[in-house]
Order: sequence, then C-alpha cells, then structure tokens
Amino acid sequence: MALQTITWMSAFLCLAQVCSMPMPCQLQGQLVRITHNLLRDMGGHFPLECLQENVFMAFPATAFAISGAPQLSSSGAKAIYETLKNIDTLFGADDLPTKWDQQKLENFQNIVYRQIEESKCMMVSVDTSDYLIRAEGLNTYFGNIAAVLKEKNFSYCAWEVVRKELLYTLQFILEHNSDSLLWANRT
Repeated sequence: MALQTITWMSAFLCLAQVCSMPMPCQLQGQLVRITHNLLRDMGGHFPLECLQENVFMAFPATAFAISGAPQLSSSGAKAIYETLKNIDTLFGADDLPTKWDQQKLENFQNIVYRQIEESKCMMVSVDTSDYLIRAEGLNTYFGNIAAVLKEKNFSYCAWEVVRKELLYTLQFILEHNSDSLLWANRT
C-alpha cells in the first residue's frame, strides 16, 4: 500500500512540475495568420469608391528587420507585439464600419487582444540595442494611421485605408518574420 501511495504521489508531483513549467513567451504564428485572414475577409476587396481617399503611408520595414540572425531578435519580436497593441488601440474605437462583417470583426478584435494578453511577458526584458529604433518607427507609422482616421472623420473609406495598411503589415510579418513566431504544426 505504501509503495502504491509513493508511486501515485511521485506521478502527481511529476505532473505538477511539468504543468507548472513556464511556457515560452512567443507570439503564436497561427493566431497571427488567423488575425490577417479575419481582417482580410471582414471587408473584402478594397472598395472602388475609396480609391480617391487612398493615401500612401511609409511602412516601417526596418522595425521588423532581421539583423544577420536566422531568428528574429527579441527586440524584433517585441516590435510584432507592439504592432498588435497598436492594432488593438485602433480597433478599440467606437465608430468602426458597419459595412464590415461584424462577427469577423469581433473575432479579429478578440484574437488580437488574446495575443497581447498571452505575450505580455515579451516586454519584461527589453533589448535596448535596437528596440528603441524599432519602436520609434512603429510609433510614427501608427501615428500616421491614426491621423488619417481622424483627418477623414473615421469614415468608411478611411477605415478601408487602415485595413489595407494593416493587411500589408500582417502579411509582411508572416512572410518575413515567421521564424520568430511559435507554430504548433507547420504544414
């Protein structure tokens, strides 16, 4: 009986140890892909009626640049995290387009929020060697996006311009920085 109790206790302690191990602090690639797809699908193609309101915004590719390493540096991964935080802030507005698929919009907002909450640990140790430069580029970019929304009174076309820009941003991350994301199954 004592041997069985010890065996069960050992198994329990082993399981408790494994379950309490810290999870890697990485953004989930599949969630970034789902976020991109929901953003793409919630509004369809860029509307023809909005072509005249389409403006150029310089994309901060340097914020996601890989500096000679096969893996994205920790400051680069933090740039992706900051991008998601900025997206969450933009989509926290009350005057989002009603022409968009509201269920996909809600799912998009929930997944962006989930990614931010699950990855807060990324901001614990900041690699200051290049993070500040990356953050500055992102702040300028998202400041320009917010300014376009405000300048155009949060119109449907202004939101479509924002959606187009954010689709490009998420696509860039998926194509150029997917090695820094955690993937459950790569097929």
